[in-house]
Amino acid sequence: MPTEHARYWQHGAVPGVDLLRARFVTHRYGRHAHETYTVGVIESGVEEFDYGGQLLRAGAGAVALLNPEVVHTGQAGVPGGWSYRVLYPAVSLMAGIARDLGAPGGTPTFPETVIDDARSARLLRAAHLAAEHGDRLASSSLLRAALAGILSAHASLAGAGDPPPRPRNSAGVIRAVQDALADRIADPPTLDELAAAAGMSPFALLRAFRDATGLPPHAYLNQLRVRLARRLLDAGLPPADVAAEAGFADQPHLTRHFKRVVGVPPGAYQRERAASQARTYKNRRQARG
Repeated sequence: MPTEHARYWQHGAVPGVDLLRARFVTHRYGRHAHETYTVGVIESGVEEFDYGGQLLRAGAGAVALLNPEVVHTGQAGVPGGWSYRVLYPAVSLMAGIARDLGAPGGTPTFPETVIDDARSARLLRAAHLAAEHGDRLASSSLLRAALAGILSAHASLAGAGDPPPRPRNSAGVIRAVQDALADRIADPPTLDELAAAAGMSPFALLRAFRDATGLPPHAYLNQLRVRLARRLLDAGLPPADVAAEAGFADQPHLTRHFKRVVGVPPGAYQRERAASQARTYKNRRQARG
């Protein structure tokens, strides 16, 4: 029998969001309702649940979107059970993101409960993983982007119109955010903290920053971290020390982002740079006779 496990915790960077990562085989939820939204991504197996009197099934890759206060159950839909990641965002958070998208107010609703949307599933899973790994800036940015994506694509936003205008002094705001990220490269502020300092909503800042730099704040920060990592590797620091100094969670985290930017792992980069410097030094000595 496959092992069951579950972890339930609060988001470390965005108030009003709980998270669950679980694998269930024999576990069955009783009839219950949440005061929050329930946004789940099925990673394997099938979950079967009664939702508002209708029996639904969600398989691997599906996204489940449950509105607040709707009674539902939950159990395995196949003998092997199911594993999933779930976000429980507060109604106030979802309503705020909806307003940033141009909705006039009120509570968004999801008319369809189980959706097949690979992009939304990928964004939600990335946001959940970032929250699990404790990356405050990445997790807060990815969370708001993922929730905005499902609201735009799948929610009923009655009366939604054009998004709010961007601030006129956006260039100065973006420069200040870039400076803040550079100053706190190992311990960056969250998206909410950056937005509060800029006098903008988090989603508006996320959109303005992406427009100005081509990257969301957390990806921009990773570029800064990789640049610092290259300088530290050139100075001879071991990759494990470089990871900590540059603000990466661990050496595999450094390796993943470093290879995306540079094309090779940090160790290979450092060895080749050292060999190149040794060859240059040798050639100069030989040239001097």
